[in-house]
Amino acid sequence: MSKKLEFNLLEDETRECPFKYFESIRNLEKSVYFMPELEAFYVSKYEDIRYVKKHPEIFSNDTSKLSYEARGKSKNLAEEYRAKNGWARVSTLQRTDPPNHTKYRTLIKDAFSVARIRQMTNYIETVVNDLIDNFIDEDNCDFVWDFSIPLPCTVIADQLGVPREKIWDLKKWSDAMLAPGGGFTNNDQALECAKLVVEAQNFFAGVIDQRRRKPKADIITDLALAQIKDSPDTKERSLDMYELQDLLDQLLTGGNETTTNAIGSGMMMMLKNPALMRRLQEEPALIRNFIEESLRFETPVLHLWRLATEDTELGGVEIPKGSRVALGYASANRDEAIFENSESFDLERKKAGAHLAFGSGPHHCPGAALARQEMYSAFTILLHRLKNIRTLDPEEPFKHVPSSFLRGLEKLNITFEIGSRERYFPNASVY
Repeated sequence: MSKKLEFNLLEDETRECPFKYFESIRNLEKSVYFMPELEAFYVSKYEDIRYVKKHPEIFSNDTSKLSYEARGKSKNLAEEYRAKNGWARVSTLQRTDPPNHTKYRTLIKDAFSVARIRQMTNYIETVVNDLIDNFIDEDNCDFVWDFSIPLPCTVIADQLGVPREKIWDLKKWSDAMLAPGGGFTNNDQALECAKLVVEAQNFFAGVIDQRRRKPKADIITDLALAQIKDSPDTKERSLDMYELQDLLDQLLTGGNETTTNAIGSGMMMMLKNPALMRRLQEEPALIRNFIEESLRFETPVLHLWRLATEDTELGGVEIPKGSRVALGYASANRDEAIFENSESFDLERKKAGAHLAFGSGPHHCPGAALARQEMYSAFTILLHRLKNIRTLDPEEPFKHVPSSFLRGLEKLNITFEIGSRERYFPNASVY
């Protein structure tokens, strides 16, 4: 086993800037590292992650099979409360392997297809303009809470078929669904999160019942009325409430958290480098590559989990059956063997889109096209309508929400000058 490195992902200094830690892991003689604080084997290199992705029979996505102890006490308390008072977690999209994964993924593939996202361009630009209108005359805002959170929350609310006045409930529920797995909630906080999750489940159960009686053109209706086959030889059936709740859990968290974090990080990088911001304003054609390079450089999900289904070996390291394995996307996206000068942000990087911020293979994020369009519309319109954007506090620390696996800013207070009060509709599809 590798020597223990002098870092800890659960300590504030490392959590705020984990990239030196990941670089140290990649530079070990064997770059699969047993990370004590996560009790997991951390896969740090790009090609090793690609190998894991190609072998779900060895590295299963069904982490529900982890031992009770391995999941952590606070997470277990939250899951137990959820099972007793709401609907227990089952495995649908995120915690399944093909072919089981495929039957659930097929249900949502059209909702997030590139063709459909192209058709949503004007709609997304409208949401972006609406949000800017809310603060443009104030000459300042908290960019996270006034823009990067409500943009994806509004879009996912509209797509699911949830009234817009519920977007802050959606955010609250989404945070509660994710927090116990992030390593920074105590037992009392985990139980409060579980209560919010059950509150969300009860809300969605009511909407599902309404849609079955009176269908609408939204994703909840599609799921409520969907028919699936468990195998080629079985009859079609409806999704049960456990499956529906788990799918909505994942659509809600995936539909807002990653995009919120990515938009916030993109703005942070421009604020740290005003020349970068000026160039994007002068050459908006570079915004596409800026999005891909920012996803590579400030990956919004640091890692996700797999479970070793047998004794195996990866990168010269023996991994026992039943071990938890963390796929270090943020580390792989700075792998020197793949990305030249990987620790530098390069606006003109060739093949910047080769990053793994959205995963790869069967579990490639189904909402990746929507996230890219939201980011593209956001920065295209923001950089047109606002000028001289800067932090309100010259010593802004850019603090992140405490989490071992998510990377998103707590807040970001900015000030600016008005470039244009006129709403801007460039009809700019990222595809």
